[in-house]
Amino acid sequence: MRDAQVTPQGDRIRWVEIPGDPRRPRVYLHGLGASAAPYFAAAAVHPALTGPRSLLVDLLGFGLSDRPTHVDYTLEDHADTLATALRAADVRAADVVAHSMGGAVALVLAHRHPHLVSRLVLVDANLDPMTPARGRPGTRGIAAYTEEEFLAGGWRDIRDAVGPHWWSTMRLAGREALHRSAVHLARGTDPTMRELLLGLAVPRTYLSPESDGPLPGAAQLTDAGVCLVAIPHCGHNIMLDNPDAFSRATARALTDG
Repeated sequence: MRDAQVTPQGDRIRWVEIPGDPRRPRVYLHGLGASAAPYFAAAAVHPALTGPRSLLVDLLGFGLSDRPTHVDYTLEDHADTLATALRAADVRAADVVAHSMGGAVALVLAHRHPHLVSRLVLVDANLDPMTPARGRPGTRGIAAYTEEEFLAGGWRDIRDAVGPHWWSTMRLAGREALHRSAVHLARGTDPTMRELLLGLAVPRTYLSPESDGPLPGAAQLTDAGVCLVAIPHCGHNIMLDNPDAFSRATARALTDG
């Protein structure tokens, strides 16, 4: 495990690193309430994806990274602290593979720190704002609480709603970090994450579950050069549900893109 200080107060982002070719570094980013190694380790060592130096990064507030309460945890905060960590790790022009909320962070990273990103593979990533809704697991459910309500016990409702698998990593997150990240993810960015994706010049691939049907706005994304790939036999956690298809599709994206 490696780490880097990313705030003036001394808070640190940590990552699991797989040694490899440093010329084409690869960065894996997890979703809300997740951690990079549990979600991406199997894919990162799949024969189709081995070779490059690979960093499985836990965003600030999540997983193995520190959980400060003085951070707002906007998508911009996540992108900027991640950029600080990548610079400290001597990573430039990385291939970024990012799931769910991590995809939104990756889009902001590519927009604000373009020298750090050479290609993007977004894994069922958030592209649009969403309306909070009580009783829903994940982003919409968490964002429906005020921070005071969430810290006072709303987190228990989320724990019960998400189930033991997701909770196994969600319980590692700082509760303030979890709530604030969900609120800002639901709110989105300006320009929106979708608009950022449309405007980026780097090669971009978007992986989604085949069972979800066509991605909203697919024609516009395709016209802008985004490669859309539907993965069979999976749900939102594509890399866990169908690791072989995920790994092969990601490898194609990082070779052909």
